[in-house]
Amino acid sequence: MKERHSDIKQYLNGLSWPNKVIMTMMLPIFMVVAGIEHLIAKLTGSTYNEVNIIVYYLIIPLSWTVMIDYLTKLPFLTPMFVLAWVIFLWKDTMKFRDRCDWAFQKSVDFLLWFRRIGWNYIVSSVIICVVVPIIIYIELIYAIMK
Repeated sequence: MKERHSDIKQYLNGLSWPNKVIMTMMLPIFMVVAGIEHLIAKLTGSTYNEVNIIVYYLIIPLSWTVMIDYLTKLPFLTPMFVLAWVIFLWKDTMKFRDRCDWAFQKSVDFLLWFRRIGWNYIVSSVIICVVVPIIIYIELIYAIMK
């Protein structure tokens, strides 16, 4: 753990001042989210990749479809989303863990794509996987309460 802390400190020291500020804000958020996912994986006997895919590709989007269906008073998106998951899980003989590893790698590739605009993996993870979902939740909850 001490080595890891030293590596992070060394990495931060090598950054420009603006990037250092951004990483100082983003790194704790990334570490907390990843830490929670690792804890859930350990407690459930699953892998980090499985937990990540279940959270970001099932639980969060499912909660959004439920809220949108509630707002529109048309229970359409949630059943379609569930059907898509059923197809994703049972379309072939690939094991769930392998499917999650594949999906997780595709997610990593997507987040690394943002290097083109200067975001590293941690920054893109926090913005895409934490900030954007929070904004969507705020908007949907505001619309429901209105």
